[in-house]
Amino acid sequence: MSRRQKLIDASKEHIGALEARLAGALQPVHPPREVVHRLRDRIRLPEPRLIARRLSDWEFVLIVTGSVMSVAVVILTAARALFHLFGRRGRVGT
Repeated sequence: MSRRQKLIDASKEHIGALEARLAGALQPVHPPREVVHRLRDRIRLPEPRLIARRLSDWEFVLIVTGSVMSVAVVILTAARALFHLFGRRGRVGT
């Protein structure tokens, strides 16, 4: 058995012991019902008819589309700048 294989086997044994210890120590926690109800009341999705009305509003659609395009341009610009800064280090003569 090689040195590397011994190290892998020892790691697996160590991880198995650690998982067994954590399985005994970490138990699921159930939140009180009133906390769940309070969160459910605070987190409300709009009704489907409100979502449909928003999507039919052209102003909203244009703002969302413009925002998505702007974020995409910023990400592409940053990626291109990083490529030019770090991508040319390995090349000689360019």
